[in-house]
Amino acid sequence: MRGVNDMKQEIKITKKTQRRGDDGHKIVSVRMRDELIEKLDAVSALTDRSRNEVINLLLEAALEIVSIEDEED
Repeated sequence: MRGVNDMKQEIKITKKTQRRGDDGHKIVSVRMRDELIEKLDAVSALTDRSRNEVINLLLEAALEIVSIEDEED
């Protein structure tokens, strides 16, 4: 019979694997009106792209053309 001191004890730790979000993408929650979601879904269906892809493409395009103006009094 082996004693406690004779038993080889080993702790195994696996290497960290890439988790969701570590690929340069983050999950964002946004509240939208039903009508806007319906429009997004229509574009999604017409283009064979996911709603997520459509939203990202539209946001990227909008950020390229957005201008910031001071509020008028």
